[in-house]
Amino acid sequence: MSDVDIRIEGRAGRITLTRPKALNALTYEMCLAVNAALDAWADDQAVDLVLIDAEGRAFCAGGDIAEMYATGTRGDFDYGRQFWRDEYRMNARISDYAKPIVALMQGYTMGGGVGLGCHASHRVVGQTSRIAMPECSIGLVPDVGGSWILRRAPGAYGIWAGLTGARLGPAEAIAMGFAGTFLPEDDWPALTRALVAGDLTALPATTPSDPALPDPDAITAAFDHADLHSVRRALDEATGDWAEDARKAMAYNSPLSMACALAMQHQLAPDATIRDALRLEYRATSRSAEKGDFLEGIRARIIDRDNRPGWRPYAPGDEAAMLAPLGPDELTFTED
Repeated sequence: MSDVDIRIEGRAGRITLTRPKALNALTYEMCLAVNAALDAWADDQAVDLVLIDAEGRAFCAGGDIAEMYATGTRGDFDYGRQFWRDEYRMNARISDYAKPIVALMQGYTMGGGVGLGCHASHRVVGQTSRIAMPECSIGLVPDVGGSWILRRAPGAYGIWAGLTGARLGPAEAIAMGFAGTFLPEDDWPALTRALVAGDLTALPATTPSDPALPDPDAITAAFDHADLHSVRRALDEATGDWAEDARKAMAYNSPLSMACALAMQHQLAPDATIRDALRLEYRATSRSAEKGDFLEGIRARIIDRDNRPGWRPYAPGDEAAMLAPLGPDELTFTED
């Protein structure tokens, strides 16, 4: 069975992730298939809208990075760079798609799942939804356009979520801009039937409850700083469970990745586009295996699972080299 089921059903182009045992982790082949389908349906008059959903208890828990690790440890960094190029082009296509795209995001939606679902025009979460950008814990940076969502979050919440990988429930995900609509998951089959019939009016416009986010002034005081050292110093003075959780998460993460994630939030202008964010993300991710902590993060968290990464020594300013322009290798949005 394919890892993604792509078909036209009624008036909807349907994309269903079918790797439930792997929490629907997004492979390179799945990414290419989704991109090809969106391209084919863009001018297809039989398709009024696109519906992206997934089998099992997770929408998509991230990208399938096993091959990136395998190739990277052999000194081949081009596979990962090509994966990210094509994935980021898919993310931009979803965000700018002329037809409505509805994403139903149950359970874990993290990393690559955010890029697949959280740029859709209609983003639905349910009671089990947990959305996060935990890339700093594996030596990467918030990517797949996630830095763009974080930049537009209220106050300094985007910096907090990017540096800590905080897991957001449905109300918090809506408040942060990762989702737009809450609907109990028991109601999703009926919604799906309506969407297949081409009826977008079946989409609700409700939120589950008030978001349980830390106090915005406390988040600003701790995270609205220009460099990682200042954030850590301010966070050390903060009190409350949220502050303790943040300190624990940041102690677990790659310092270089967090410094890059912070710098990205400051470099992106308030009116930045998703393409601006993806280009900046690509500068960091394309260097992450060769010059960053990505391979060590994957080894410690996923391959050996000893949770004892040997992060590179970090010095202030190292992030500038990771985010420097790539010249002729800059990300473009035309197919190679």
